[in-house]
Amino acid sequence: MNFHSIPPSIISPLVVYKFCLVIVFLLAGCATPIGVNKVTPKESYQIATANALSYESKVSNNTKAVLQRFNLLDVYDLNPQQAIYNLHQIALIDESRDLLFSLAEISYAHAELLPENSSDQNTSERAQDVFLQAAVYAYLYLLDEGDQPPPSPYDNQFREACEIYNRALAQGFKDVNGEGLALASSVRELAGGPLTISRETSELGWNPSNFDNFYSADAYDVYGFTVRNRTSGLGLPIIGVTHKTSEAPNGGAIPITAFLRIKGNLRDLQAGRGSAKLELYSAYDDSEVIVNGRHVPLQADTTAPLAYRLNDPELWKVGLKNFISGTQVENHMLMVQPYQPGRIPVVLVHGTISSPVAWAEMVNRLRSDPVLRKRYQFWFYEYTSDAPIVHSAAILRETLIKMVDQLDPEHKDPAISRMVVIGHSQGGLLTNLTAINSGDRFWHVISDQPFESLDVDPLIKTNMSKALFFKPLPFVKRVVYISTPHRGSFITKDWVRKFTRFIMNSPLDLIKGGVAKYAKLSGQVKIPLGLNDKLPTSIDGMTPGNPMMKVLVESPLAAGVTGNSIIAVLPGEDIKTGNDGVVDYSSAHIDNVESEYIVRTGHSAQGHPLTIEEVRRILLHHLNQ
Repeated sequence: MNFHSIPPSIISPLVVYKFCLVIVFLLAGCATPIGVNKVTPKESYQIATANALSYESKVSNNTKAVLQRFNLLDVYDLNPQQAIYNLHQIALIDESRDLLFSLAEISYAHAELLPENSSDQNTSERAQDVFLQAAVYAYLYLLDEGDQPPPSPYDNQFREACEIYNRALAQGFKDVNGEGLALASSVRELAGGPLTISRETSELGWNPSNFDNFYSADAYDVYGFTVRNRTSGLGLPIIGVTHKTSEAPNGGAIPITAFLRIKGNLRDLQAGRGSAKLELYSAYDDSEVIVNGRHVPLQADTTAPLAYRLNDPELWKVGLKNFISGTQVENHMLMVQPYQPGRIPVVLVHGTISSPVAWAEMVNRLRSDPVLRKRYQFWFYEYTSDAPIVHSAAILRETLIKMVDQLDPEHKDPAISRMVVIGHSQGGLLTNLTAINSGDRFWHVISDQPFESLDVDPLIKTNMSKALFFKPLPFVKRVVYISTPHRGSFITKDWVRKFTRFIMNSPLDLIKGGVAKYAKLSGQVKIPLGLNDKLPTSIDGMTPGNPMMKVLVESPLAAGVTGNSIIAVLPGEDIKTGNDGVVDYSSAHIDNVESEYIVRTGHSAQGHPLTIEEVRRILLHHLNQ
């Protein structure tokens, strides 16, 4: 047929339309305007869960349905602000919860497209206000008392609303002048009008003036830990960075949760009758809040603050550096959280050529337990591990006495008097010396004459007394030994000791004035062969057969002190005759402890998951005694 010979009036518009459809279909092959494509399970999940949090400017299918229902889908594409306004007006009349969810999501998506750090400060603040607006809508969707029942926790919208609320808070309270958060009382401009926000810190447990900065924990990726401990719920997880105080000599990083509580519904906020409280909670204490009679869990992150505090190269180098140079440690106690009455201190004492960071994995895992997190506080003891063991133990004891007197001068806190000291390797020997009564046995190892008759400078005599005469510290109630060489280490051979003394500058604080004054004692004490003009090191002290070690291992724990042993033995070795690569089982084993636990690993057992679980068991048991 020749179409040119047909008069135009004869050809129906419908015929033309159908003809065009046929041409399009033929050109497209087998494709249809509506159909399905085969996808993988992972792709299917990504499609089903796509929302404003996972894709910039993209909203979930549920929100698209709401926008389409009110003919706002095209409006949102062209002018998101207008779509938010129109849907807000509808939500003032229509109390359907899905409208509030959609308002939260499109507000978050719109805020992401606004410039964060514009030269125009008003623009930057507006972006923050739109994020905060998203958090308010999400809160009302989740927790407002309306005619409709609360959303089901099995609904994807419920879980997405929780994340929008939490992450919108981080952006809504972002400090425009820095990288941290501005958590102060304020009045913010939202879609429904101004919102007055007051800050509430009565449940925090610390004075807000003690903090230098607040950072969103979600702004940091954590590395180095096996597990990042996060609890699900509502609220913004925060790293609260404290400055140095008498209670936290090294400063700290505290896990905090910020919860924005809205008073009033959407109509109240629109009419100016609503308000909000920005509540700050310690993740050590609080795990939930109550809203309209409902128990709402708080989201928390206890790993990020610890990683933030340990993100210091000097902390990682200090163990070897101090061991080789003999540099003395200024602040022996590293505290990552300020002292709080009612929490039992767990003092962690590292081993030779080590530092407090060796305990990071253990503390991270223990703090994931809500009971331990609420009932204990962890203190890290740092020392120069090349010094004679009795000298290091004397400093540990002095440090603990000073800390207790400083933190609890009136001795009103019963928790601090239930202290647990845990030591790894050499640290276990120092730990033992907090809980025994040595009498004069150490002194008689090096001298046959009475200590009172020693004729030396009074300062030397005082220092020697501290390092040779030990009484149990009254506030230490439990000691835990991990891979501890109670009878010495088989690797401390003669060449190791000589090489160690050669590369080290031995600390001279034990005997003020150094080697010259030490030499004056030669007529009154027995100087071990081979030391010449050098002070003994910790390596000398851990030599099998050392008489000092014999005295220590034969000294029982004081009455009222409980001991636990965790002993490492390499896989495949017989326990009784085996070792951990540094310490024989026969050296680590001691009698009269409450428990002995064998873990199949090498000497650095304090980070092994089974060691950590045994320490968890011991600490929970300690609470029940």
